[in-house]
Amino acid sequence: MKKLKVAIVGSGNIGTDLMIKILRHGQHLEMGALVGIDPDSDGLARAARLGVATTAEGVEGLARLPGFGEIDFVFDATSAAAHVKNDPFLRGLRPGLRLIDLTPAAVGPYCVPVVNLEQNLREPNVNMVTCGGQATIPMVAAVSRVARVHYAEIVASIASRSAGPGTRANIDEFTETTSKAIEAIGGARKGKAIIVLNPAEPPLIMRDTVYVLSAPADQARVEASLAEMAQAVQGYVPGYRLKQRVQFDEIPDAAPLNIPGLGRLSGLKTSVFLEVEGAAHYLPAYAGNLDIMTSAALATAERMAQSMLNA
Repeated sequence: MKKLKVAIVGSGNIGTDLMIKILRHGQHLEMGALVGIDPDSDGLARAARLGVATTAEGVEGLARLPGFGEIDFVFDATSAAAHVKNDPFLRGLRPGLRLIDLTPAAVGPYCVPVVNLEQNLREPNVNMVTCGGQATIPMVAAVSRVARVHYAEIVASIASRSAGPGTRANIDEFTETTSKAIEAIGGARKGKAIIVLNPAEPPLIMRDTVYVLSAPADQARVEASLAEMAQAVQGYVPGYRLKQRVQFDEIPDAAPLNIPGLGRLSGLKTSVFLEVEGAAHYLPAYAGNLDIMTSAALATAERMAQSMLNA
């Protein structure tokens, strides 16, 4: 079977985990290069041992590699600020490149595989939102397909030890990008995102809480939609699961909630509690926040590659 070659920019935790996933499970993709800026990084050393081409000179070094002309996909696992520069640089050299952005830069459209991947198959650059967005936006979208969602608030709690320099550098972009994506593809009129870096030892598995205020709806239909969506996410993130049964609260007209920017609203409040356990390919199992990003990015690129190969 013909495979398309990929390069990963960023040799930290996310980039290295993604590389191992592609080497082990790539169906339509194969590794072409791992790119970093630290010649002593574990990711570059591991890639070299596995026979993957490497460079510690960033995207400029990637452009100088002999196999650059054969690269079809570039995954950017650096930072939002770096991606804003990497995208035009790479596209200027190879206009046909497909970029999968794992930073919160949001140069291209937001993409959550189970929600809107099929609409973005031909996009030259897709943004994988954030770890919190990948975990929670499917739940907001699941409610949205049953009833109009007025407001959605998500709280992503991750182990402090799973938040590397890139994650910490992107905290502000995390909240902004996730909030916008909750609205743009989750279907909420207004979205809000909060991230908590939990310093507990031993480290805790990623936990996410989703609060959704919607128009009145049949609770059984909402619960069924959420369960169906969770099962769909498990197709590429096996450690994704509902931690407990969905909770519902009727908000009567007589005692509405005051939502900033929306005013006083009544309806159905749905509370969803999630847990995301990583596959432990390279990262520890508690780092579900990183695993869901690499898994979503891989699922996106695999589907795009399949579409390209079948064209």
